Amino acid sequence: MQSLRNREKENRQATRIGLYSFLVNLSLVGIKLTLSLITGSLALRADAIHSLVDVFSSIALILGLIISSRKSKQFPYGLYKIENVVSVIISLLLFFTAYEIVESAISGTEMIITYRWWVILVMAVVILIPFFFGRYEMNMGKKHSSPSLIADGSQFKADVFASTVVFAALVGQRFNLPLDRIAAVIVAAFIAYAAWGLLTSSMRVLLDATVGYETLEKIRSIVQAEPAVSTVGSLIARNSGRYIFVEATVTMRIADLVKAHLISEQIEKRIKEAVPNVDRVLIHYEPQKKTQLRYVVPLANREGQISDEFGTSAYFALVDIDNQKKILIRQEIISNPYLDIEKGRGIKVAEYLLSYKPDIIVTRESLLDKGPGYVFGDSGIELRQTNVEFMDELEDELLFGKNQSKY
Repeated sequence: MQSLRNREKENRQATRIGLYSFLVNLSLVGIKLTLSLITGSLALRADAIHSLVDVFSSIALILGLIISSRKSKQFPYGLYKIENVVSVIISLLLFFTAYEIVESAISGTEMIITYRWWVILVMAVVILIPFFFGRYEMNMGKKHSSPSLIADGSQFKADVFASTVVFAALVGQRFNLPLDRIAAVIVAAFIAYAAWGLLTSSMRVLLDATVGYETLEKIRSIVQAEPAVSTVGSLIARNSGRYIFVEATVTMRIADLVKAHLISEQIEKRIKEAVPNVDRVLIHYEPQKKTQLRYVVPLANREGQISDEFGTSAYFALVDIDNQKKILIRQEIISNPYLDIEKGRGIKVAEYLLSYKPDIIVTRESLLDKGPGYVFGDSGIELRQTNVEFMDELEDELLFGKNQSKY
């Protein structure tokens, strides 16, 4: 519920910024058209047309932000990609504007018109307005992961470049330098370059391209960190508008479907907390089918004597065994990092051992109704009890399944 309210708040903020964009573009159109009539500058007139296109783009932006938050039976995943469609429309309008500017520059004739210096000062202000607002809009777009806000902010960036070139052409006209048509072509190049960037980035989302490598690996590490997860199979994450959809196939140590579902919900919660704008996480889980198992055994010393108590064990043996071939693959002894802790030692040790992804814990004492037993049980790790005192005897048990009891 809280995440839904936050998302609605973000949508309102994004829509409000889109409205600001519309008002800024409308103001720029009025200023540039007035200056173009005074100066007779083709480049300035083209820049005014560009801002006029921006007005229509801002309207499309606002509509896209409103529509993209809607869900229905026909569109259960939402209409988030409307934002990317809007970005494509903006890019196509930019291409059309660039074409119109170039055509006017080639077919028109150069004229040098004199005017007062205050026109240049006004043009300088016109440059500053989209510069600061564009930076603001792009920052807000990144904050809310909104492609249409980022696209519109990028458009203001192109407007700054274009207006700067026009400003230079106006200064040149004051010194009788015929730079107007050249400036118009340069403006068109800036616009076309910005349009291409918007088009390619939006089409990636519309064609369901994956999210960036860093984001994907971050999600993978979150899934793998869950002790109950044995392996991560496929992992797909894609953008839809400003939101991300995640699908993962994992193998769990747990056969209980209810418990596996609860763990998948915990993983989903961690992903949404760590990765911004994740809308939905779908986890397909299945019980593990392993021939190689990892056993963990508490040791009193490095000579292989099995400890009578779990939490006070000085060492732990990690034993990897191939149950099909009945062979010992690997054995490693690790120290107990919580040996000197008085309170909560057993639980901390159990949580520490989870990082080694054990399948079975073998102890001399029973861990039933004890903290470590609950930690291992919640992670789907099997608990076994043995009466042997040394590891060489236990290895025979592990290889041939003798004298062990599950609990």
